[in-house]
Amino acid sequence: MKKSGAAEKKRVRRASAVVQNGTRDPNSDTPPRKQAAKKDVFQLFAEKVRDHKDLESRWAVLQETRVEYFRGKDFVSFLRNHPEVKDILESDRNLETEDIANALLSKNLLVRCDRVVKTLRPGKKKLSTWPAHLEIFPEQVFSDNDAFFAWTFEKGRPLWQTLLSFFWPVLTLAICLFPVYPHRCKLLILYSCAGVLLLILSLLFVRAAIFGMIWILLGKRVWFFPNILAEEATLRELFRFWPKKDEEEKPKWTARLFYAVLAVLVILLLRHHAPDEAARARYQKRMSNIIDDVLEWSPRLALSGMMEKQPDVANATEANGTFSDGSKTNPDEIVPPDADAETGNVHENDQHQHQHQHQDNI
Repeated sequence: MKKSGAAEKKRVRRASAVVQNGTRDPNSDTPPRKQAAKKDVFQLFAEKVRDHKDLESRWAVLQETRVEYFRGKDFVSFLRNHPEVKDILESDRNLETEDIANALLSKNLLVRCDRVVKTLRPGKKKLSTWPAHLEIFPEQVFSDNDAFFAWTFEKGRPLWQTLLSFFWPVLTLAICLFPVYPHRCKLLILYSCAGVLLLILSLLFVRAAIFGMIWILLGKRVWFFPNILAEEATLRELFRFWPKKDEEEKPKWTARLFYAVLAVLVILLLRHHAPDEAARARYQKRMSNIIDDVLEWSPRLALSGMMEKQPDVANATEANGTFSDGSKTNPDEIVPPDADAETGNVHENDQHQHQHQHQDNI
């Protein structure tokens, strides 16, 4: 413990010495522009190291912010294997790894972090190698013993990300204009999206089936594409194929037997209640009708349908107008009911007279 404390104090002294060398001495004759350039050397070094592929890093959440971080031991091995990176530091290229890291910490280019979960979870033998949640460590001093360091500056955006940011609005507009596409383009887009969706679902199903069989038969947890459903993962980590090492305890044989019986029962139940050929044909016909309605829609058909409906609407409007005009008659033209009765009696008398005359003539 005393040796480690003395080593930490020695590191702090070296870091302070590096910082003092980086500050401007009022008695020195060095122009301020050169000293400003000397300060930017560590910024260039940090950017160079961060963009290097050989320094293994991960992404995690630090105080509700996603940060990229690396381990202290990986930083030591990286500078040992790539000493040419130190040439960027010019006069400080001969500094030790600890002094360089402490200088980066003092210039706020790095921040030392610690894992949030410091206790073993049930069923695990050791802590996670790359924790997903971090917190700031109280002592900002470099260490290669289970220490994590996060970059504090924003990484330069590559060209493909800039082009992608302009591409997203164009893609959104293209999706909104899908109904007016030609029929062949609609078919191409439909089958492409359906193929990608089928590929994703098949991959998840095969992945889960392989995990279940290996877990039941051998008692090992093997997940191919282990980061395919991870929320905090880069694109390269997302499509990583090989599974991670199983660090959990082997499950009991009773649990494996229970889930094996449960899987067999589920398979038999699904097979018993599987739809017959007639039901499958009805469902296929219904889905094909829905797809045909979407694919066959076009602005011309929509406009022609609207034009065909317009005469019907016009006729209905004219009929309504005629009915309303007929209902609005002049009060003087309204015939009272008594007059109608008298007129009816006159017509009846005329008919009787004509009948009597016809009989007389006979």
